[in-house]
Amino acid sequence: MIKIKKHRRNPYTTSDEVYALGQHICMSAHKARRIIDQIRGRSYEETLMILELMPYRACYPILKLVYSAAANARHNRGFNEASLIISQVAVNEANIIKTIITLPDQSEI
Repeated sequence: MIKIKKHRRNPYTTSDEVYALGQHICMSAHKARRIIDQIRGRSYEETLMILELMPYRACYPILKLVYSAAANARHNRGFNEASLIISQVAVNEANIIKTIITLPDQSEI
């Protein structure tokens, strides 16, 4: 889950947050955490530069989530992308998908 907060000058007002949620992404949580630790707390534009230049496979799904959260902010709340900050990013482990490999019987060999 990626939450993006609009940067406000007055810290006493309620914060406006939008989020995007990515589920069922086939990737190690450790590999994704390596990326999100770099983008947590950064601005939207700086996050895009970091994700586009990092050579890891996990960057593309995270980049899509950041784009989605920014589109939600622009469309639903009318925020400007220049004032967005990545406030919260989380990666959770899911269930392991077990695959079954069928082998031929001994009589067929």
